[in-house]
Amino acid sequence: MLLIREIMYCKPGKVRPMVEKSLAMAKLSEKLGQGKMRIMTDLCAERYWTIVTEFEVPSMQAFEEMMQGQGQGSEAMKEFETIMKGYHDFVEFGRREIYRIEG
Repeated sequence: MLLIREIMYCKPGKVRPMVEKSLAMAKLSEKLGQGKMRIMTDLCAERYWTIVTEFEVPSMQAFEEMMQGQGQGSEAMKEFETIMKGYHDFVEFGRREIYRIEG
Protein backbone atom coordinates (compact mmCIF):
# COMPACT_ATOMS: atom_id res chain seq x y z
CA MET A 1 0.00 0.00 0.00
CA LEU A 2 1.26 3.47 -0.89
CA LEU A 3 0.45 6.86 0.61
CA ILE A 4 0.33 9.66 -1.95
CA ARG A 5 0.78 13.16 -0.58
CA GLU A 6 0.17 16.18 -2.81
CA ILE A 7 1.62 19.38 -1.33
CA MET A 8 0.49 22.65 -2.86
CA TYR A 9 1.72 26.11 -1.98
CA CYS A 10 -1.06 28.58 -2.69
CA LYS A 11 -0.89 32.23 -3.55
CA PRO A 12 -1.90 34.58 -0.71
CA GLY A 13 -5.67 34.65 -0.29
CA LYS A 14 -6.19 31.55 -2.47
CA VAL A 15 -6.18 28.80 0.14
CA ARG A 16 -9.95 28.69 0.69
CA PRO A 17 -10.84 28.41 -3.03
CA MET A 18 -8.25 25.64 -3.42
CA VAL A 19 -9.60 23.83 -0.34
CA GLU A 20 -13.08 23.97 -1.86
CA LYS A 21 -11.79 22.45 -5.11
CA SER A 22 -9.90 19.77 -3.16
CA LEU A 23 -12.98 18.87 -1.09
CA ALA A 24 -15.08 18.55 -4.25
CA MET A 25 -12.38 16.39 -5.84
CA ALA A 26 -12.24 14.20 -2.70
CA LYS A 27 -16.02 13.74 -2.82
CA LEU A 28 -15.88 12.73 -6.49
CA SER A 29 -12.95 10.36 -5.90
CA GLU A 30 -14.79 8.62 -3.08
CA LYS A 31 -17.94 8.37 -5.21
CA LEU A 32 -15.84 6.68 -7.93
CA GLY A 33 -14.52 4.12 -5.43
CA GLN A 34 -11.00 5.54 -5.23
CA GLY A 35 -11.01 5.72 -1.47
CA LYS A 36 -11.08 8.52 1.03
CA MET A 37 -8.89 11.57 0.63
CA ARG A 38 -7.74 13.81 3.46
CA ILE A 39 -7.44 17.56 2.94
CA MET A 40 -5.25 19.48 5.37
CA THR A 41 -4.14 23.09 5.73
CA ASP A 42 -1.09 24.30 7.57
CA LEU A 43 -0.94 25.63 11.11
CA CYS A 44 2.83 25.71 10.86
CA ALA A 45 4.63 24.68 7.69
CA GLU A 46 7.68 25.31 5.56
CA ARG A 47 5.66 28.04 3.83
CA TYR A 48 2.41 29.84 4.55
CA TRP A 49 -0.73 28.94 2.59
CA THR A 50 0.05 25.22 2.28
CA ILE A 51 -2.57 22.60 1.42
CA VAL A 52 -1.83 18.88 1.66
CA THR A 53 -4.02 16.12 0.26
CA GLU A 54 -3.39 12.49 1.12
CA PHE A 55 -4.83 9.25 -0.18
CA GLU A 56 -3.82 5.61 -0.37
CA VAL A 57 -3.46 3.37 -3.40
CA PRO A 58 -2.58 -0.33 -3.54
CA SER A 59 0.30 0.10 -6.04
CA MET A 60 2.13 2.48 -8.37
CA GLN A 61 0.26 0.89 -11.26
CA ALA A 62 -3.08 1.70 -9.60
CA PHE A 63 -1.90 5.28 -9.02
CA GLU A 64 -0.79 5.68 -12.64
CA GLU A 65 -4.09 4.29 -13.90
CA MET A 66 -6.00 6.65 -11.62
CA MET A 67 -3.96 9.63 -12.86
CA GLN A 68 -4.72 8.63 -16.47
CA GLY A 69 -8.43 8.35 -15.73
CA GLN A 70 -8.64 4.64 -16.49
CA GLY A 71 -11.83 3.03 -15.26
CA GLN A 72 -13.63 6.37 -15.09
CA GLY A 73 -16.41 7.22 -17.46
CA SER A 74 -16.40 10.32 -19.62
CA GLU A 75 -19.00 11.93 -17.33
CA ALA A 76 -16.72 11.54 -14.31
CA MET A 77 -13.76 12.91 -16.27
CA LYS A 78 -15.80 15.96 -17.30
CA GLU A 79 -16.84 16.51 -13.69
CA PHE A 80 -13.21 16.25 -12.57
CA GLU A 81 -12.15 18.78 -15.24
CA THR A 82 -14.93 21.15 -14.16
CA ILE A 83 -13.88 20.93 -10.52
CA MET A 84 -10.20 21.55 -11.22
CA LYS A 85 -10.65 24.23 -13.89
CA GLY A 86 -8.54 27.26 -13.03
CA TYR A 87 -6.74 25.74 -10.05
CA HIS A 88 -3.42 26.99 -11.46
CA ASP A 89 -4.64 30.48 -10.58
CA PHE A 90 -4.57 29.48 -6.90
CA VAL A 91 -1.26 27.61 -6.68
CA GLU A 92 2.30 28.92 -6.98
CA PHE A 93 3.87 25.47 -7.06
CA GLY A 94 3.61 22.05 -5.53
CA ARG A 95 5.18 18.67 -5.17
CA ARG A 96 4.22 15.03 -4.68
CA GLU A 97 5.53 12.61 -2.09
CA ILE A 98 4.95 8.86 -2.33
CA TYR A 99 5.52 6.60 0.67
CA ARG A 100 5.30 2.84 1.11
CA ILE A 101 3.15 2.08 4.17
CA GLU A 102 5.14 -0.33 6.30
CA GLY A 103 2.75 -0.81 9.17
